[in-house]
Amino acid sequence: MSRDHVQSAERFAHDAAASAGDAGVSPRDAGDAVAPAPAAVETPFLELLARGASADAYEQPVLLARAESGPAERIAALEQAKNLALRVRSELEGRRRREAELSALFETAHDLAGLRDLDAVLRAIVQRARSLLGTDVAYLSLNDPARGDTYMRVTEGSVAARFQQLRLGMGEGLGGLVAQTARPYVTDDYFKDARFQHTRTIDAGVNDEGLVAILGVPLMLGHHVIGVLFAADRRARVFEREQIALLGSFAALAAAAIDTANLLAETRSALAGLERANEIIRDRSGVIERASDVHDRLAELVLRGGGVHDVAAAVSQVLAGTVEFTEASSAPARALEASRAEGHAVRHDDDWIAAVAAGDELLGALVLRGHPGLDPVDQLTLERAAMVTSLLLLARRSAVEAEQRVRGELLDDLLDARDRDPRLLGDRARMLRADLDATHVVLAARLDATAPDADQEAEARRRLWAAASHLAATRHGLAAARDGGTVLLLPLTAGDAAADLARRTARHLGTAVHEAVTVGASAPVEDLIAHPGTVAAAYTEARRCLDALRLLGRSGDGAAAEDFGFLGLLLAGDRNVAGFVERTVGQVVSYDERRGTELVRTLDAYFACGMSPARTKDTLHVHVNTVAQRLDRVGRLLGDDWQSPDRALEIQLALRLHRLSLPAQH
Repeated sequence: MSRDHVQSAERFAHDAAASAGDAGVSPRDAGDAVAPAPAAVETPFLELLARGASADAYEQPVLLARAESGPAERIAALEQAKNLALRVRSELEGRRRREAELSALFETAHDLAGLRDLDAVLRAIVQRARSLLGTDVAYLSLNDPARGDTYMRVTEGSVAARFQQLRLGMGEGLGGLVAQTARPYVTDDYFKDARFQHTRTIDAGVNDEGLVAILGVPLMLGHHVIGVLFAADRRARVFEREQIALLGSFAALAAAAIDTANLLAETRSALAGLERANEIIRDRSGVIERASDVHDRLAELVLRGGGVHDVAAAVSQVLAGTVEFTEASSAPARALEASRAEGHAVRHDDDWIAAVAAGDELLGALVLRGHPGLDPVDQLTLERAAMVTSLLLLARRSAVEAEQRVRGELLDDLLDARDRDPRLLGDRARMLRADLDATHVVLAARLDATAPDADQEAEARRRLWAAASHLAATRHGLAAARDGGTVLLLPLTAGDAAADLARRTARHLGTAVHEAVTVGASAPVEDLIAHPGTVAAAYTEARRCLDALRLLGRSGDGAAAEDFGFLGLLLAGDRNVAGFVERTVGQVVSYDERRGTELVRTLDAYFACGMSPARTKDTLHVHVNTVAQRLDRVGRLLGDDWQSPDRALEIQLALRLHRLSLPAQH
């Protein structure tokens, strides 16, 4: 153990002794717990810490003292020192483990930055994942869209040939469950787990390998699962939450490596296409200068960050015509589809249409207006401009998605990791132009409609997350997908209220996704850098308000805790609020609706006036006999015991719930 570790151990032992009261020491013994043990008592345990001894070795000084029939005070002091030393040892082991994990992730990211051989990077990821998780086997499978199945790409620690060559149908086995839900899954005993589809082929391969406990995490590109990273043991095992998160980090790096390799392949393909275009240009010596001009203009545009309309303007000058970028919905459908299918610009009346596409996805079109005569080189120029336009659009989309992911990761850290370095949180927020020193509101948003299947549900949630992320970016806030919905952290402007922000957010998101979105808001929170834990507490409050709105039937609305008063603390879970109101005061409400009377209003005033008819008549500005007649009618509708303490409390609560369930007055 290094000198720094020994000094850290000594400081930790001193701090642990000073806080022994927090660990459950009684007030009578607090003085003994806080008082430092004599140096002679601490010395053997510090030596054990210094040489990195096993946990069993820490019992030896205590056993030796007992064998020598030492004083009870010394034995007690040794026990205390032993416990503190074991805590220090556990803390140091945890730190070393985290350092090893971070080092492995850093090395993997370094490998990815200098990607040359995709297989080598994936093998390194699988090897490091197996080593750090301490599993018998680790392996990575990838989806094969052409064959509609998934196959083993890399294995580490595997001994069974059939397992290494396994190909699985989509949706089969534990990997199929991970790919289907895009979430990590773990099984302590594979063959006894009925959550996923067992097949003879998969079970035979797993049995050959002798696997029992398996953890699988998805490899994601955007919102698509492209494969699964696994860690498995040949014995029963419970995977800890930190281990699942670590394997997820390796899976993210593996997906990034695959994405980078694919982009490199696409880039090589694009370069190959440009080389073929250059061959044609060389054969046409009369147009070399013009083609060079096109290349220079487009390269300059890309390098200085130009947009698609800049590309269209540059090509317009080269082709001596009018080139426009249009959305796919605005271009001639038949010509656009023909251009996409053929990969060439096609003529449409007096115009030329070049599809701007990425794979099978149509992103738009470049349209050359009023130029029916177009030689092959000019046609190729238009096609290459369309390719550059597609690359620019994809780059812009990737940048937006990357920023959304980064904003979501920062918010996740604020919600989950309360021990994060405040300085690092502040630096990350400033890079995203989010001012965490300002007053913020945490909002929980969820779609109200239920999709008919899992895919449509996931797509609806993705659209909600995308809309929330865009709103957060424009408001200099943060957004993340969470608990089946979306959580936002938005700054609160001076003079604004959390409830108003919740209602505006509900309307904005509902308009964006074309569905009703319900939003609950927390009270304003401050000092998020100094106290990041307040974000998690505020999110709990926002979800409570969201649940209250849904229980009250106010779906598609927004509200904050201030809208509910103390009821905001009571409404949680799946309670039948409407049924409670109907059972308690339903007859009175129905009587008012049928007769046009004011029994509900009279009841509200009666309870507000301390059940005093005299004060009630002053509040309602009616005669006391009128109050008595109305209360008599209430008694006939609700029963003679309606003013008993228990019934009165239920009736008051039902009246309050009934009033809150009415549409909000904006």
